[in-house]
Amino acid sequence: MAAAAAEQGKGKRLQPPWSPPEGTKHSRLCLYNSLTRNKEIFQPQNGKKVLWYCCGPTVYDASHMGHARSYISFDILRRILRDYFKYDVFYCMNITDIDDKIIKRARQNYLFERYRENKLAPDQLLEDVKAASELFSVKLNETTDTDKKQMLERIQNAVKSAFGPLQEAVQAKLPEEEINSCHERLLEEAKDLLSDWLDTKFGSQVTDNSIFSKLPKFWEGEFHKDMEALNVLPPDVLTRVSEYVPEIVDFVKKIVDNGYGYVSNGSVYFDTVKFDSNEKHSYAKLVPEAVGDQKALQEGEGDLSISPDSLSEKHSPNDFALWKSSKPGEPSWDSPWGKGRPGWHIECSAMAGSILGQSMDIHGGGFDLRFPHHDNELAQSEAYFENDHWVRYFLHTGHLTIAGCKMSKSLKNFITIKDALKKHTARQLRLAFLMHSWKDTLDYSNNTMESAIQYEKFMNEFFLNVKDILRAPTDVTGQFQKWENQEAELNRNFYDKKAAIHEALCDNIDTRSVLEEMRSLVSQSNSYIAAKKSSRQMPNRLLLENISSYLTQMLKVFGAIESDDAIGFPVGGSSQNINIESTVMPYLQVLSEFREGVRQIAREKKVTEVLQLSDALRDDILPELGVRFEDHEGLPTVVKLVDKDTLLKEREEKKKIEEEKKRKKEEAARKKQQQEAAKLEKMKIPPHEMFKSEHDKYSIFDENGFPTHDTEGKELSKGQIKKLKKLYETQEKLYKEYLQMVQNGIAN
Repeated sequence: MAAAAAEQGKGKRLQPPWSPPEGTKHSRLCLYNSLTRNKEIFQPQNGKKVLWYCCGPTVYDASHMGHARSYISFDILRRILRDYFKYDVFYCMNITDIDDKIIKRARQNYLFERYRENKLAPDQLLEDVKAASELFSVKLNETTDTDKKQMLERIQNAVKSAFGPLQEAVQAKLPEEEINSCHERLLEEAKDLLSDWLDTKFGSQVTDNSIFSKLPKFWEGEFHKDMEALNVLPPDVLTRVSEYVPEIVDFVKKIVDNGYGYVSNGSVYFDTVKFDSNEKHSYAKLVPEAVGDQKALQEGEGDLSISPDSLSEKHSPNDFALWKSSKPGEPSWDSPWGKGRPGWHIECSAMAGSILGQSMDIHGGGFDLRFPHHDNELAQSEAYFENDHWVRYFLHTGHLTIAGCKMSKSLKNFITIKDALKKHTARQLRLAFLMHSWKDTLDYSNNTMESAIQYEKFMNEFFLNVKDILRAPTDVTGQFQKWENQEAELNRNFYDKKAAIHEALCDNIDTRSVLEEMRSLVSQSNSYIAAKKSSRQMPNRLLLENISSYLTQMLKVFGAIESDDAIGFPVGGSSQNINIESTVMPYLQVLSEFREGVRQIAREKKVTEVLQLSDALRDDILPELGVRFEDHEGLPTVVKLVDKDTLLKEREEKKKIEEEKKRKKEEAARKKQQQEAAKLEKMKIPPHEMFKSEHDKYSIFDENGFPTHDTEGKELSKGQIKKLKKLYETQEKLYKEYLQMVQNGIAN
């Protein structure tokens, strides 16, 4: 009664107060911004929408791994922003198809091909190469850049090595076939020399504009094929300079109208002094210390635009061309200033401005484009829009080197993407890039690629092992297993790793750390699987499925997996329309179980021939079909679908290891045999004969053949005699053993 009264006294029961948990601080994405040279919190201008412009290639030759460094890296960043951080990325990229390099290469190719078609006599070719070599020597002597000088010297030496044989063949009047062979070799080796020479003589006579469009059109097509082969996403918008000339002309006109450009001798230049003196503007935001670097500025103007005449047209040496007056032998378009063509930097400003407007979130390009290209882009764009924020975040990918040397098309020091893909898969190349910071220099070497290959193999083996576990038969309720301490610990590690991966991605998209965290998670999972199997317990299916699905999803985000498979790398290539694994695995499982049953009977009945056939099926036949059977004592055979080439390579490596073991075993047996033969030969020597052959040590012996005096006739010391007696007694024992062996018929 008292309790009831107390209840009534309290009145109506209410819920107790509730307060939310404090939670933890959320990390925000930070990106290294070249405009500040610091990691900055990434804040798009318009919600989750990201406007991104990327400098595309100048298409005059094959794309190389230096290009791949930039475009794969930006593809990774773009995918992570889109698929992990869930930004709405609008990605624009340009193709430079009007440029000094393109004009010069197209003209030279055209002139050289015409020269080749003329089929000049050997004497004429020798004379022309001599003339071209004189011009080339002047160019070589004027070159101060060490790398470029070495490249030119290599060309010169190659020409010299081909010049002599043709000259000798002509003088000796060798058969026509031999002369033609030498002729063709010199023509190939001297192509660069002759092209330069021909361009100097006849370049101004090339007037057909189609000559200048065929070359970039071809190489643009090859570039897109390379990007597709590398699994690089196409841009949302692709702009070509040749299609935007009217917009470029309008862009230049407005810069001039705004007071930041001036006309000089048919060309239009950007006035860097006028721009920089305006309190709203600042020239060379990215690399202010490079202002005045004439070498960099001249490279930015282009090979055809750095004559004394063109340099004298500028108000300041730091000014750069917005519009170039075309000379004979160059393509041209109409403009208010006469026939001409766009400057290099203006194209990106005009095209990006027309698509993305007066301000973009991200601008990307290679590290070596910072000055003057990107600094000039910034200046002319902010002069056009009269703002100071054309780009909010500037991202620059690091260089790619070969054995420490920068890869460069102009230095002829490059590996084409097509050649690289002959040695390694697109996934392996992408993993190599993921294992390094996107903004740092990456050395493309055997060690770099071997690390990527081993990482791929490590991850693939884990996925295959998990798939095998998930294929084990179970009913609906059997897939939900009780969690013990091992499962709880692995799950804690799983969530810790996910948190660490998120932190790494927020920290300037640090994929290197991400891949290490993923490797660590797989190692922990492998240890868990091994512990379970050693205690004859089934690993927890759902937990391993969650971990492997997460890892697969992360690799998909990075562009390292293209298929829709829930777990692991695709089997049979991405071109397959069917899921090979789900189709063939039931049959392979039946084959595996049948083979295991046959092996069990063969072991019991001791039928070695059947066991050998089972091993041959595993080791020789199935690898040819991309199937690996892994036998484990006391456990079911693990069935894995693996890339056929990988399996065949593994088989070859295993064969080499076995052959090496066999060789070492045979070598050891041979050495043992030699030692035993040497020992037998020693045993055959009677003790009274063993010292008599050593005339260089002893001169007098007693009746038992034991030495008493050295070569000088001096009596041996007691110590020497003691040592020799031990040897004598040992030989006595050996000789007795030998006689016993002879008696028993053992020794030969």
